[in-house]
Amino acid sequence: MENNEKHLNRRDILKGFGLSAVGLAFGGKYFGPALSKAAPGSPWVKKNGIFSAAGPAKVSLIKGNDRRDIVYQALKNIEDEILASIGDKKKILIKPNFVITSRQLAATHVDAIKGILDFLKPHFKHQIIIGESTISREGTFDGYKNYGYLPLEKEYKVKLLDLNHQPWKYRYVFGKGHRPTPIRIISTFMEPDLYIISAAKMKTHDRVVTTLSLKNILLGAPLNDYKKNDKGLTHSDYNFSREALLHYNMFHLAQEIYPDLGVIDGFVAMEGNGPTGGTPVDARLALASLDPLAMDTLATKLMGFDPTRIMYLKAFAEAGMGQGDFDKIEVLGTPADQCQYHFKAHKRLIEPYGFTS
Repeated sequence: MENNEKHLNRRDILKGFGLSAVGLAFGGKYFGPALSKAAPGSPWVKKNGIFSAAGPAKVSLIKGNDRRDIVYQALKNIEDEILASIGDKKKILIKPNFVITSRQLAATHVDAIKGILDFLKPHFKHQIIIGESTISREGTFDGYKNYGYLPLEKEYKVKLLDLNHQPWKYRYVFGKGHRPTPIRIISTFMEPDLYIISAAKMKTHDRVVTTLSLKNILLGAPLNDYKKNDKGLTHSDYNFSREALLHYNMFHLAQEIYPDLGVIDGFVAMEGNGPTGGTPVDARLALASLDPLAMDTLATKLMGFDPTRIMYLKAFAEAGMGQGDFDKIEVLGTPADQCQYHFKAHKRLIEPYGFTS
């Protein structure tokens, strides 16, 4: 296990808002005093270490007939901002979503990754890692094989990595009985000099309605060593009345783990019983943003759901961790009203949320 040496970067700054900011989003309760770890003078925080209101955000949205190209074009729309945000980083991690390794519809398509690499390679000459931490017992490389990722190493000179074999650190989440539970978090997600790109799939989810770029990172970070899967510790009780634990645990983990850039593969999305058993939606969309919350908020709305009813999205927005106000989100590319859908929700959420089937 690596040591816990701290470095100040944007993900360290995320620790600064503490737990009190989530109060209104989780029923008006106060969870404790704020912890200030933010860099002095950072534009992300006020003097007291709490996040200030997020500023306007840009989300690039492209609809088209070629998955690889629309991902590339979504990134090109915000090219200058992305390159400035990468700065002098020496390594980039692209984290796809392989929740399982045997169903392409549930996973980020390799052509979406190619679109990201097409964008990066002319500008970035250092190491690019593609890393995932699947829940499947067959292992992440089974997904790389089944989904056509293996040729990327030669074609783009990238490194494929099973993050479940990487060092880890203990953190805490709330588990059964609302007790603090130690959880193993893959250290890679907390490397201060690593630029993290969340290459998510547009899908519905059985507990939190939608799973997009933020959840891809936050639920990818817990370790599955193929003997014990710690990801399940974030949502131990399969009971809707207790699902606030998963929303809260994601909010809690996001104080230290957060993507720098979000990309969503929505070319063929998933509705219904996601994240693995749903059915396809021929949406033909790609999104990209340096504000993953703004992007996930917009994507949730485009799927036909109200993001203000999804607790972790609402909590992130109220804590100032990104933009959740549509009036302050600038959509670049295809107009949003040309990309509106009505996804079916997971069957177990229809009654609690009052969704139509």
